[in-house]
Amino acid sequence: SGSAAPGSVVPAAKAPERPAGPLNVILLTIDCLRQDMPWAGYPKPIAPNLTKFASESVVYTHAYSVSSYTAKSVAAFLTSRYPSTLYRSGYFFTDYAKSNVFLAEVLHDHGVFTMGLHAHKYFSGSSQLDQGFDIWKLVPGITFDPTTDKDITSDKLTDLGMKVLGDPANTSKPFFAWLHYLDPHDQYLLHPESPNFGKGNRARYDGEVFFTDLHIGRLLEFAKRQPWWGKTAVIVSADHGEAFGEHGVYRHAFWLWDVLTRVPLVVHAPGAAPARIDVKRSQVDLAPTVLDLEGIRDRPPSFVGRSLVPEIYGSEKPADRDPIVLDLPEDSHN
Repeated sequence: SGSAAPGSVVPAAKAPERPAGPLNVILLTIDCLRQDMPWAGYPKPIAPNLTKFASESVVYTHAYSVSSYTAKSVAAFLTSRYPSTLYRSGYFFTDYAKSNVFLAEVLHDHGVFTMGLHAHKYFSGSSQLDQGFDIWKLVPGITFDPTTDKDITSDKLTDLGMKVLGDPANTSKPFFAWLHYLDPHDQYLLHPESPNFGKGNRARYDGEVFFTDLHIGRLLEFAKRQPWWGKTAVIVSADHGEAFGEHGVYRHAFWLWDVLTRVPLVVHAPGAAPARIDVKRSQVDLAPTVLDLEGIRDRPPSFVGRSLVPEIYGSEKPADRDPIVLDLPEDSHN
């Protein structure tokens, strides 16, 4: 997609105004979601719900994950640190030590109710990514395959999300909910709900994105009907991208090419006017941004990122910052 000059923001129709009080935050991350989505110029209508959502939100056109596969990139955005600096095991499906400070721990300690909902066995608990979460659930019936994903889960994850977010016991206080959708991950399975986007892996992947978007659309429509919607921010991003032959590589995890690390980042916050921000940003900024939205000013000294909230609400002009750092530390497979 074309981009404007660094730091530019498309002028909004009205001046954004940040609400006086703290917000709830829902973080939706989608496994393997490439940056070249319809709202970024991709010509096929593979994500109609998220495309409409992006048109109503602040869209970052040059956002980057920290690494190129789930175990490293997720830990990075949950800790606002680079994975090579975290205490961790040496395995590809990395376990993280409890001595690391995670976003949910900080939120929990400040009275925020924390929920994590997932669709892959890696998130079963031994990885320690659940540190600080009051609720940590996986969709039922999934299997573990270390080489691929054979399950279809977006429908089940949205159902689980609506159940958990529809319970006033979980949402009558400040809350943070993270849902990680997995279906765009290979295997690229066919779905009767998805149009036929053509032949080949990219076309089947596009169908997977459409299926995931369909069920994220259900979740968003549900959320808009809830009493807490008016004071809730939603962040949509991905843990990494996916390669379909660019640079001679396929899938993800063993390289740091742009196609694997440049990801969507869409922020919908009450009072924030739609805009496009074209400067480079890193997912190490996600955890500080969530803390800021939740009204928490205390930032752990271990966090290296910075809040995006001032530029989301227009009180600070986006500007180039430090170089974007990518990090793929050595492990059993890398």
